Amino acid sequence: IAVKANVRTTASAMHSLNAGLRVAFSSGAVMGITVVGFGLLGLSIIYLAFQGLNIVEIIVGFGFGASSIALFARVGGGIFTKAADVGSDLVGKVEMDIPEDDPRNAAVIADNVGDNVGDVAGMGADLFESYVGSIIATMALSAVAAVALNVDRLVLMLLPMLVAALGVAASIIGTFFVRVGEGTKMEGLLMALRRGIWIASLLVAGLTFGAISMLGLPLGIFWAVVAGLVAGNLIGLSVEYYTSYSYGPTKAVAEAARTGTGTIIIQGFATAMKSTWIPVVVVVAAVLTSFELAGLYGVAIAAVGMLSTLGITLATDAYGPVADNAGGIAQQAGLDPEVRERTDALDSLGNTTAATGKGFAIGSAALTALALMAAFAGTVQMLMQKNDPSYVFTVSLLEPQVISGLLIGAMLVFLFCALTMNAVGKAAFEIVNEVRRQFREIKGLWEGTARAEYGRCVDISTRTALKEMIFPGALAILVPIAVGMLLGPEALLGLLMGAISSGFLMAITMANAGGSWDNAKKWIEAGNLGGKGSDAHKAAVVGDTVGDPFKDTSGPALNILIKLMSIVSLVFAPVFVAVA
Repeated sequence: IAVKANVRTTASAMHSLNAGLRVAFSSGAVMGITVVGFGLLGLSIIYLAFQGLNIVEIIVGFGFGASSIALFARVGGGIFTKAADVGSDLVGKVEMDIPEDDPRNAAVIADNVGDNVGDVAGMGADLFESYVGSIIATMALSAVAAVALNVDRLVLMLLPMLVAALGVAASIIGTFFVRVGEGTKMEGLLMALRRGIWIASLLVAGLTFGAISMLGLPLGIFWAVVAGLVAGNLIGLSVEYYTSYSYGPTKAVAEAARTGTGTIIIQGFATAMKSTWIPVVVVVAAVLTSFELAGLYGVAIAAVGMLSTLGITLATDAYGPVADNAGGIAQQAGLDPEVRERTDALDSLGNTTAATGKGFAIGSAALTALALMAAFAGTVQMLMQKNDPSYVFTVSLLEPQVISGLLIGAMLVFLFCALTMNAVGKAAFEIVNEVRRQFREIKGLWEGTARAEYGRCVDISTRTALKEMIFPGALAILVPIAVGMLLGPEALLGLLMGAISSGFLMAITMANAGGSWDNAKKWIEAGNLGGKGSDAHKAAVVGDTVGDPFKDTSGPALNILIKLMSIVSLVFAPVFVAVA
């Protein structure tokens, strides 16, 4: 759908900004509704097919599959798209001083393909995993919660699926409220998308209240869902503030480009690290509130609430790469510059909404991973009590195994980021040399009379992505198993704690840094600080190339990493207990 929508968005942008937004956003809505639809469909089929068996164990297996594929799709897609993007920008914009998406640049087609591979397919798999992971974590805690809240376990098990289904309906309604007029500035575009998400959130809250009241469940569960909804929207607003060029932080990053590449990178990274405080405070408040209202089940259902509007949240996210490619098509087709201005406005907004989507994903990942960690602890205790009914699984931070596991978990996040960023760097290095070779050896390419060999750059991105994604993916599965087998369940719980805390902060930092550098570049390209071709613009382009793997490869893959390790721990808990 994204591939078909690219050219349709370009054609619509020839008429008006609103027409281009509607087509691009509609294609994103296909993505959003498909992801949530497949998530609910898969879980429903498994639940109906395996009734009477230990359904929680089987559904956890579903989450394991979703997380495994999401990691490969996000990491592989991220390496592909950012290698092409970085290589294209470094040669085209910095060395050759030619426009973005100029057809003489051999890497531009790989860049366009990469937007679909990484930012559409990879992101779809990523958020599919986040969505089903939050539902599975809640279902896994239903047995304990049923005793604590004195309600029917079956009702608590199916409640997250009901909340998610209500969210699908609310998201569909919310999409009809996203429209803007011609000449609308960035603030108006943001408000249009924000309006759709807020309306969907209010509808979910109202429908959930009705459902919980009809089922006779404690209202504390409803307020936990509301806590998740509010937390998601607050995280989205904070990400928007730190990444949109409508606000001070990103303008300050752009101003730093006046004195060169070094200062814009310093300013951007410092701004991103500072931006972590709001999401952390919001998630902490959501955890404490939801736990007070409904225990660990409340924490898990808060994550479901946060992602219940994923249908429209993902629509605002997935339309970004469509708008980006529409701009490339406008450039390559030689359309009126006004069309490119419209697509650039949509693309810049897409950078902000993409960062917002990543904020939702990592916020919900923290809540979901905490719930899965609790489910792991509960499973270990249940298994151990078969031999010793008095056994209580407790973990002390003073135990050397727990401290060791915590440090390994925190280290794993940094190692994972290093591997994925290094992979982008390797592929970009090859692409830069290939583009330089073609400019040097293909006669008539610079003059525009010869055609670039686009397939060579696509091949480089493909081969590198397939090769380099294997080791990071294997780490996410093998390290928790090794720690659980060698050091025991206590050390593995420490590993999960370390990975969640460091991964949450690192993911926010990387996503916001990349979004801020990208939009700082867009702000300069809009005619500020000398505009395109100026020294400030060239510094901003380099800053953007650093941010590309931050925001589209390493950062978003971290939320999958921490949930995948949590699900691996839960799946293999019987093995760890047997060895212990």
